[in-house]
Amino acid sequence: MTDAGLRFGRASLGLGFGVQGVAFALLVTRIPAIQDRYGISDGLLPVFLAAVPVLAGAGSVVTERLVARVRPAVVLRWAQPLVLLALLGVGAGREMWQAGVALGVFGLAVGALDASMNMLGVSLQRAYGRSIMLGFHAAFSLGGIVGASLAWVGARWELSLFVSWLPVVAVLLPAALVGSRWYTGGERRSAATGAVGGEGAGAVSFTLLLPLCLVMSFAYIGDSTVSNWSAKYLQDVLGSSEQLATVPYNLYMVTTLLGRAVGDLGVRRFGAVAVVRGGSLLAAGGFAVVAVAPGAWVGMLGFTLLGLGLCVIVPQTFAAAGRMFPGNSDAAVARLNIFNYVGFLVGSPLVGVLGDAWSYRGAMVVPMVLVLVTLVYARSFGPESARYGGGHERPRTADVG
Repeated sequence: MTDAGLRFGRASLGLGFGVQGVAFALLVTRIPAIQDRYGISDGLLPVFLAAVPVLAGAGSVVTERLVARVRPAVVLRWAQPLVLLALLGVGAGREMWQAGVALGVFGLAVGALDASMNMLGVSLQRAYGRSIMLGFHAAFSLGGIVGASLAWVGARWELSLFVSWLPVVAVLLPAALVGSRWYTGGERRSAATGAVGGEGAGAVSFTLLLPLCLVMSFAYIGDSTVSNWSAKYLQDVLGSSEQLATVPYNLYMVTTLLGRAVGDLGVRRFGAVAVVRGGSLLAAGGFAVVAVAPGAWVGMLGFTLLGLGLCVIVPQTFAAAGRMFPGNSDAAVARLNIFNYVGFLVGSPLVGVLGDAWSYRGAMVVPMVLVLVTLVYARSFGPESARYGGGHERPRTADVG
């Protein structure tokens, strides 16, 4: 693979991450509008919402099987348009069963997309010989900010979901298809066997992968706590206005973007273990500040710290899985990706149950403790210095931009 090919592959994959960030934000920020459009009751809504990550997990499992026969680039090339079309389907239907089908397709396609995107990211990082994984997830965060802003415009102008989403899909769909021409995983080669892809690769040991699976779940429990409870917490517990209550999640998204934009530099300089430890401590500190905050402004400071801390953990967890199983990284990433959805499923109801039974301040302590557990498993993210940042080994692909 030439340096130019790697650069094009990196840019096109960054575009793919950004497009997915837009699509996901458009869906999750308009859930109340989806509920109103289809007449979904409050009791039934959690069933619909839970079905999406469950099916996404199934999509990730299927992707592990698919990439044994076709490259992850092929899976991603077709999963991304399917996600966008399913999103449009959610906005176009009128009957509840139509919403169920569209959300089901969205979930399955998102699972395949998330798994294949991160497979390519891990493989490209190996080809570059240095940390670039956080940059891809920064593109996702940027897309999320753009998508949330577009959703706000649609709600502000009182546009229907279909009318609001159609222009966005009309732009992103052809852009994603054109960009997919340059998808590449670089040279996915096992350091031990020299085998490319899965040929000659050993089986993925769940015992070895388990610490990373737990870290992934804990990180997404923290993330879903912010996305689902930050507004309610600020308004009901810290006494903010309804308008001010919308600010913490926006701050969280912005600081997530900033942290990921510079995170690769930190990994190259200090190593993945140090960056993950620092991020875990910062995120735990953010939860602690939120739990004891006397008012809304201090609470927003806590959510800001959370964004800076949590943002580095998930990308580095995928990268660590790739290093742990260099000859079978696709399977490792697909299995690890399932725990993304496990954390998402657990996080929101966990905080809700604890908040109702105990207190919402006390409920914030639980994700804080779980994030701190990441410190126990931080060694699973190394050794980093010999590969990506310590200067002991020259990158295999030198001077790639």
